[in-house]
Amino acid sequence: MSDKFSISPTEIHRLEGNKSSRTPDFVSVEEPLEIQLITGNSPNPHPISVTMRTPGNDPALAIGFLFTEGIIQNHHDVQSVVETDNTNNQSLVVTLRPEVPVDLTKLERHFYTTSSCGVCGKSSLSAVQQQCNIELPKTQWKITPNILYSLPESLRKQQANFEQTGGIHGCALFDLDGQLILSSEDVGRHNALDKLIGQCLMSAQPTSAIPSIPLNNHILLLSGRISFELVQKAAMAGVRLIAAVGAPSSLAIDLAEEMGITLVGFLRGERCNIYTHHHRISSAS
Repeated sequence: MSDKFSISPTEIHRLEGNKSSRTPDFVSVEEPLEIQLITGNSPNPHPISVTMRTPGNDPALAIGFLFTEGIIQNHHDVQSVVETDNTNNQSLVVTLRPEVPVDLTKLERHFYTTSSCGVCGKSSLSAVQQQCNIELPKTQWKITPNILYSLPESLRKQQANFEQTGGIHGCALFDLDGQLILSSEDVGRHNALDKLIGQCLMSAQPTSAIPSIPLNNHILLLSGRISFELVQKAAMAGVRLIAAVGAPSSLAIDLAEEMGITLVGFLRGERCNIYTHHHRISSAS
């Protein structure tokens, strides 16, 4: 866990009607993190990504990122994670076990990732389908609409940084009864999900309260819109139901349909849109 704060105080001029006042405020912190990878028997780290993120849970962010990009299969592939910090740059060095095969060409398009959109512009769904090699049984469960409707409020109660800044994304993992298990926040929506998935990977123990991958018996809630990349990351983790308070993109819907994921958008109050695989919602027909 980083010891840096995820929110920063500032001073603003607030305009209300024709009156202006000077007042203190808070904003979300956005800082670069360089992720470096050591593979095989080489002692030299290889830079693989620079991401703009909210400081905190950086090891989980890196491990979740490597997993959702198909570089590692589980947390056992990681030998160590070391954080370094200096005045010019903060970096994190992930050392994989020497026997883990690595195809760094998968990461060439990732060297710079913005917090706003993550990795964009993928040309086809086939690349994602090839990486999602988790074999999942067909789901037999259903959830009621009331469980869906209760999720956003549960997430809001966990978003302390959002309450103070209004400028941070959140995601949360629920069980099938709608009980919140784990949540994560970041200025980048894709970073928030990588942090959540990374925590699941790092806590893969029988006695842990945090579930292990695959997450095929859980619900993922996103605080904003649903992008293609977020569906891709959720698919890698085995998620079968994604809900969000915002809208999905057309490519996100296409990927969810192909991957057998129930996709729910505009989840607000007691209303929502179900875009794919509605059979997992009990009253949907």
